[in-house]
Amino acid sequence: MRVNQGLTRTALYVRVSTSEQNPALQFDNLHNYARRAELTIIGEYCDIAVSGRKEGRPQLNALMKAARNRELDCVLVWRFDRFARSTQHLLNALEEFKHLSVRFISVQDQIDTDSPMGKAMFTIISAMAELESALISERVTAGMRAAKNRGKLLGRPKVRPAVIAEIETLASSTNLSVRQIHKSISERASRGFIGELTKRVRATEQRL
Repeated sequence: MRVNQGLTRTALYVRVSTSEQNPALQFDNLHNYARRAELTIIGEYCDIAVSGRKEGRPQLNALMKAARNRELDCVLVWRFDRFARSTQHLLNALEEFKHLSVRFISVQDQIDTDSPMGKAMFTIISAMAELESALISERVTAGMRAAKNRGKLLGRPKVRPAVIAEIETLASSTNLSVRQIHKSISERASRGFIGELTKRVRATEQRL
């Protein structure tokens, strides 16, 4: 069915962390907001009992696919942390939405990327993601130095700093497996090294 061109085709996304939680409250609030903002809801996506960091949130993946297929104009969520698993993930999604001309609204955070405040917030989030990446890199480097002092070897010696930075970025901003990261960097470091580094990055990120 064709949607009138004047309507803002809006998708709702909700996530609850346990099967005991009811997503109805989030959906009710999003429906109320959409009605006040005159947004046309064309789809609802809900991941239940899926961790914010767990790979394979099927409904979020389906929403992103719909956005890439130009099937929607706006994504409406209750809070940032219900949508993104990290600052970097949020930034990546916002950058993709910007490229696709998809509006993003977080009701509880009072952020609308079509507004001047929303555009300013995008800049702030970019700075936060850069700081987060720097802190992760600093902690990982310190952890590796401590491991070396204990006589523990981390994979092949003399992995280039650029390769280490690439692994850190993939580990912090994606949920790729060690094997997938190994393939993504064209096997320029051993799986053992990638596994140890990825484990440290993700453990550090969870504590931030």
